[in-house]
Amino acid sequence: MYIHIGGDYTLSDKWIVGIFDIDQTTTYGTDTNNFLRKREQLGKLEIVSPDLPRSFIVTFDRVYLSPISAKTIFARSRQKQT
Repeated sequence: MYIHIGGDYTLSDKWIVGIFDIDQTTTYGTDTNNFLRKREQLGKLEIVSPDLPRSFIVTFDRVYLSPISAKTIFARSRQKQT
């Protein structure tokens, strides 16, 4: 199943490793900030919208910053395909 993560981006749920709230994870630790900074330096960070990011999605090869909340993206990933 494909999940819309904002902008013109959709991802296969098979490629998603994790969905994280950006405020919760970047406020309390430098490890997440370092991880995101390193992905950006490697050219592996995609900003899906000019809007303020609310979540980031880790896949096997990239990290996506999304204006959609982690809770909403997670809920979309759990919807059954009709």
